[in-house]
Amino acid sequence: MELTVDGEVLAVPLADPTESLAQMLRRTGRTGTHIGCANGDCGACTVLVDDRAYKSCVVPAWRADRSAVRTIQGLAPGDAALDPVQRAFRDEDGFQCGYCIAGPIMCLHALLRHDPAPSEDAVRSSLSGNLCRCTGCQQILRAARAAVSQRPDPSEDVDG
Repeated sequence: MELTVDGEVLAVPLADPTESLAQMLRRTGRTGTHIGCANGDCGACTVLVDDRAYKSCVVPAWRADRSAVRTIQGLAPGDAALDPVQRAFRDEDGFQCGYCIAGPIMCLHALLRHDPAPSEDAVRSSLSGNLCRCTGCQQILRAARAAVSQRPDPSEDVDG
């Protein structure tokens, strides 16, 4: 199986046909992709596949063959420590323990790739499939609003 992960072309043998994309990503060192529930409920494993958000614990790895996958580890451009969405979540205290935060950040990235100036309803909808037991939804929503409002130009590429 061949795919591009965080800009790197990988040829990855599948461990078995039932291996999830999350398991395969973790096997290749992308440990920022967390497996919280293993059944698609929590969102901690969310990644972008061809710019769309997917819960990678329920996506068979073979489905990502010949796709571009972006993980939370691949968001920051170049040597930057954080991309603008990650920075907004940090600055607005949009997370506590950090275990689940890939879900909201990746979902917001997917939304911004397809809607550079989303409405409040669109932001809420994009975040709705994510669970956070530490932070609570208000801080996450505040961070998401900040990420949207701090974009200098709605046509700016969220990938830097």
